[in-house]
Amino acid sequence: MPHARPTGNVQYDNTGRIVIVSGGCSGIGLAICQAFAEAKAAGVVCLDVDESASDNLPDGVTFYRCDTSDEEQCRAAITWSVERFGALDILVNNAAIQPKESYVPLHELSTEVWDRLVAINFSGYTFLAKYALQQMRQQQSGVIVNIASGQGHRTAREVGTYGPIKAGNIMQARQWAIEYAREGIRVVSVSPGAINTPLVQATLSKQGGEAVIANRHPVGRLGRPEEVASAVLWLASPDASFITGTDLEVDGGLGAFAAFATPYPMRETE
Repeated sequence: MPHARPTGNVQYDNTGRIVIVSGGCSGIGLAICQAFAEAKAAGVVCLDVDESASDNLPDGVTFYRCDTSDEEQCRAAITWSVERFGALDILVNNAAIQPKESYVPLHELSTEVWDRLVAINFSGYTFLAKYALQQMRQQQSGVIVNIASGQGHRTAREVGTYGPIKAGNIMQARQWAIEYAREGIRVVSVSPGAINTPLVQATLSKQGGEAVIANRHPVGRLGRPEEVASAVLWLASPDASFITGTDLEVDGGLGAFAAFATPYPMRETE
């Protein structure tokens, strides 16, 4: 007899947990905030620089303004969250930028664009983890999830800035995982494919348009933010307690598809 298929949203047990999500006001970050709130986390803190976008946050999510490229603001955000909720169980490093100006060969890349990408997409992850780990080590428990990217595994022409930094997010997770495993702390990363978010929509024209990018994924469509959020929810839950130092690709099969293979025929996307 076949197994029954689950209906509705699967909510892995995160009841009573305290969660911080950076870049939580839109896209994947917003979906992650909502998923933890629906999973009955005791506190979900959204860190973002866009105060106006905080109106999008669902019930159960608290906004705290933080520019993650600034170490002192990261320290203050972690301190405020711990003082308010008394603990810190999960940190999701998600805040990132992918400006069109970064889609150039290296010899055309401006130092300003490079510095900004490193500051937010790499240093910001380090700063938040640094101060989160201080609390998690006291507790002897905690989970850090880095949102990386499929571009951290494979690349293409003119994406030589974002990709290497996202590869660094994967290696950050591996390094922190082995450093703190014996203290009850797990660290993992998630590498999405092309997910239908404002960040991706802003870069699609540079890459050939939505239909072209969607068709590169074997499933024939872009991913949805809530699909990434579900992966994060599981990895952060006790159900994944034996998983640390690994990267989960949520990419519609893109990572399994060889560049030299016959392209998929174009078809309508969902």
